[in-house]
Amino acid sequence: MHEMDVIGVRVEAPSNQPVVLLREVGGDRYLPIWIGAVEATAIAFAQQGVEPPRPLTHDLMRDVLTATGQQLDEVQIVDVKEGIFFASLVFASGVEVSARPSDSIALALRTGSRIVASADVLEMAGISAPEEQDDEVEKFREFLDHVTPEDFEEPGGSPST
Repeated sequence: MHEMDVIGVRVEAPSNQPVVLLREVGGDRYLPIWIGAVEATAIAFAQQGVEPPRPLTHDLMRDVLTATGQQLDEVQIVDVKEGIFFASLVFASGVEVSARPSDSIALALRTGSRIVASADVLEMAGISAPEEQDDEVEKFREFLDHVTPEDFEEPGGSPST
């Protein structure tokens, strides 16, 4: 498993579909995952430290975990099939729960949990980028503005949302 940082959420043009961008810690690979608008908002709120007046779903999940004494150890992005990503929530108790990566990332940001991706996922869907230099990262962000979900699907598959 490779630890990942959440770079942020962007909207892919021209479809206006949100994509969350993860970066391999200590590596040069990025992992773009197309997600829904609600999850994109939840991730962006968590990154920006926005506290809504009433808990959103992911805030509620965090609060339920806290109230029941459960600890989310890490989020694992474990597979990608036909452009659809799969994740697992791994709890301190050893329990694992299958979940969408978008929900998992939103919850990890709220709980301070580690996010990791399997080597297979990074090999299949990761994109290598040059060393982190401001202009190179900006070029990659420009690339995201022009890439489509279909660029990451397997032949005959469809992207995940």
